[in-house]
Amino acid sequence: MIVDYKESHIFYTDEGQGDSIIFLHGFLENSSMWTSIIRYLKSSYRVICIDLLGHGQTGCIGYVHTMENMADAVMTVINELNIETFMLIGHSMGGYVALAIAEKHSNLVDGLCLMNSTALEDNAERKLNRDRAIEAVKNNHKMFINISIANLFAPDNRNRLTKEIHTVRQEALKTPLQGIIAALEGMKVRPNREHVLHKTAFKK
Repeated sequence: MIVDYKESHIFYTDEGQGDSIIFLHGFLENSSMWTSIIRYLKSSYRVICIDLLGHGQTGCIGYVHTMENMADAVMTVINELNIETFMLIGHSMGGYVALAIAEKHSNLVDGLCLMNSTALEDNAERKLNRDRAIEAVKNNHKMFINISIANLFAPDNRNRLTKEIHTVRQEALKTPLQGIIAALEGMKVRPNREHVLHKTAFKK
C-alpha cells in the first residue's frame, strides 16, 4: 500500500488483527526482510512493515534523511491507519528511527525492541567511516552494496548461506543512490537517545 508524503510516497504492508506491531528495517534493507516473520504473527497481531525513506518502494525527499525525517514518515503511515498505540521493532537503522519515534511519541509506544541497534550516537571514528562510505557509494554504489552485504555475515556462514546472501543483496541493490547517501548522512548526525530507554515507561 502507498500513502503520499511530502511530494513523494511511503510504501507499507498491513496484515492481521490485534495489537499493532510496527516493523522498521535497517540500512540497505526494506520491508520484505520481515516476510517470514509476518506469517507467524498476523494471526495474533496487526503487523505493519514500512519501507523507510529512500529504501524499498518508498521515495526520497532530500539529500539527508535524518532519523527524525524517517520517524515523521512512519508516523504518517500510523496516522493514516488510525492506529492509537503500537509496539516498535527496529533493526539497526530501524532501531534509530524507533528511538526517534519513542522520544517524541512516548505516550503512543507500548513497547520497543532494538535489534542489532544502539541508542548511542556515532563517535568521531564512526562519523569518519560514514563519510568514507558516502565517497565509496558515489564512486561505485553497486560495489559498496556487495561489500556491505557480505560483511553482514560471518566468514564461516558465507558459503552456508549463499542463497540468503544473494536474496539480501538483490533487495539491497534496489536501494537508489540518493537513498543510500541520505541514510548515511542521517545516521551520521543522529543524537544520543539513551535517555529514551532510561526514562520511558513502556507498557509491554
